[in-house]
Amino acid sequence: MYSENILFTIGNTPLVKINKIAKDIPATVLAKIETTNPGNSIKDRMALKMVEDAEKDGRLKPGGTIIEGTSGNTGMGLAIAAVIKGYKCIFTTTDKQSKEKVDALRAFGAEVIVCPTNVEPEDPRSYYSVSSRLEKEVPNSWKPNQYDNLSNSQAHYEQTGPEIWAQTEGKITHLVVGVGTGGTICGTGKYLKEQNPNIKILGIDTYGSVFKKYKETGIFDKNEIYPYITEGIGEDFLPQNVDFKVIDHFEKVTDRDAAMMTRRIPREEGIFAGNSAGSAMAGLLQMKHMFKSGDVVVVIFHDHGTRYLGKMYNDEWMRDRGFLEEKSPKAIDLIERHKHQKLVTLESNAAVSDAFTLMRKFDISQIPILKNGEFVGSLSDNHLYAALIEQPEIKNESVEKLMQAPFPFVSPQSTLEDISGLINRENDAVLVRDMLSEVHIITKYDIIEALG
Repeated sequence: MYSENILFTIGNTPLVKINKIAKDIPATVLAKIETTNPGNSIKDRMALKMVEDAEKDGRLKPGGTIIEGTSGNTGMGLAIAAVIKGYKCIFTTTDKQSKEKVDALRAFGAEVIVCPTNVEPEDPRSYYSVSSRLEKEVPNSWKPNQYDNLSNSQAHYEQTGPEIWAQTEGKITHLVVGVGTGGTICGTGKYLKEQNPNIKILGIDTYGSVFKKYKETGIFDKNEIYPYITEGIGEDFLPQNVDFKVIDHFEKVTDRDAAMMTRRIPREEGIFAGNSAGSAMAGLLQMKHMFKSGDVVVVIFHDHGTRYLGKMYNDEWMRDRGFLEEKSPKAIDLIERHKHQKLVTLESNAAVSDAFTLMRKFDISQIPILKNGEFVGSLSDNHLYAALIEQPEIKNESVEKLMQAPFPFVSPQSTLEDISGLINRENDAVLVRDMLSEVHIITKYDIIEALG
């Protein structure tokens, strides 16, 4: 059994129970894993449908060029269809989209033009305007216009909705979907409501988008519009695919909450999903009061985590935007630089001169003192220096006569604040045991390096 070409593998994606993240939600929560489509996103469904419908009515002719404004996923679906069917592709996208998405489109031979995000849709520099201009300039070209092309919603009415209904055996009570073009939520939602009008269709919106306020008030408020980071969700205009009658409620999710949840999904559920799945799951938790025992909630996981390796899955990117809290290092973190080095110690019956020799050899300022395998004392270079100046002959005495109090032990999880409080004029270091019970020393220099 084999597929005639890659386009035949689109759809029939799995439904997977969400366990850890949804543990406080009384309902059964299921994720529709659209990453198993060949382009790793749900957009493969509507991309192929738009192409096939355009072929049927003559808008897309043999050897033509597909021109579209896309955040990446629709472009991927169109590019895959174009490879199989023999079309060229030119895509416009915004500079907020991940580099991985742009590179992926180019891997399929598409030309990609990156446009500024922070401009009005009608601005000639916007990715909407640039794609419209190119359609007029490039001979034998066709612009799918996924936002207003109702083949988008129809694809989900014909495929995604029936799949979810069958997979849940008609038990679905709620559908949770991030809303961008509106095709996924409205096509799927329309089909499901035709089967059971009591099913609630819940849209996830983002701050900076107009959807939620328009649904609730009927007012298109331009003051609601500002740049945001979340990808694939929200808009600054009203696409024709967004049928507000189908959507029962919009829940707004912040960029930070979406990004943080995106990172939780693979770590807690083992599913490598993208930013819109993070938004949807964060919104789900915000709406948990809306669900009861016996409910079956389906959440669409639109695309794959590989699209976001340079963004939500990158610690530095997250820190730059203030999404990751800088955690105070623990004792176990402070030994990272020298954890593979054996601790230098000295027996209590060794000569003071041996301590001086070790300090010079290893360029260290303090030594823990052992007796019968126990830490019984310590010796610092300042203390040793003062003693030798005052009594040079003491170098021949045993360390036991000169040693100071032993360095205190701290737990591996002791905080920087706890440790710094123990290191003072009378005490130069602390000791910590790692998971292998090896002992390591933490000095003021380790603390200074951590603070730097």
